[in-house]
Amino acid sequence: MLDKMGGNFAPRPSCGPHRLRECLPLSIFLRNRLQYALTYAETTKILAQRLIKVDGKVRTDRKYPTGSMDVITIEKNGEHFRILYDVKKRFAVHRIRPEEARYKLCRVKKVMVGPGNVPYLVTHDGRTIRYPDPLIKCNDTIQFDLIKHSIIGHVKFEPGNVCTITGGANLGRVGIITHRDRIDGASDLIHVKDVNNHEYCTLLKNVFVIGKGNKPWISLPKGKGLKLTISEERDKRLTDKSKA
Repeated sequence: MLDKMGGNFAPRPSCGPHRLRECLPLSIFLRNRLQYALTYAETTKILAQRLIKVDGKVRTDRKYPTGSMDVITIEKNGEHFRILYDVKKRFAVHRIRPEEARYKLCRVKKVMVGPGNVPYLVTHDGRTIRYPDPLIKCNDTIQFDLIKHSIIGHVKFEPGNVCTITGGANLGRVGIITHRDRIDGASDLIHVKDVNNHEYCTLLKNVFVIGKGNKPWISLPKGKGLKLTISEERDKRLTDKSKA
């Protein structure tokens, strides 16, 4: 992300909906990824004009943390981006269509009943939503409308659904959940298979369901979450070079 030889310091993200080690400050997004600014001061001037929206809300904090599944909109030039992970464990700034920028996917972390017997759920990005569908349980994924601020769909955490990995050694990979190993006194293990029939397993907390069956509800970045071996990457480079 940052230049290895480019200095000693980086902006520390502000407190927000994502963890310190799992977020990307807006200043880095504008300067290093989109290269719309040359300096840190220029990012401040861009944000001060109220041109940048994160999940439909104008953000002027240059250290505001953006994380997995966040939608960043620049209305002045009509661009929309979704923050995802690639198989190299890096943030991928994925350009999306305006129709897709109307919603985001949120993983349900808690389902509880509050004061006055009001049911509510808490998502991975810190949202608290009251009166959700009773069918929505912990670890499920909801489709959240960023304009109406309401749930427009949900998908269950169950075998057969497509998911992406948001932590651990398989970060950024996409595959189909095959089965779940329940372990007493420890975190459950989830077994996942990708389109090349390579199987791997990860902890329950690292699995984020992104669609029903094998059809994801969001578009995926380059590579579609498929991790290649070193020899497969070499063969792909040679094939692309010969075509060129």
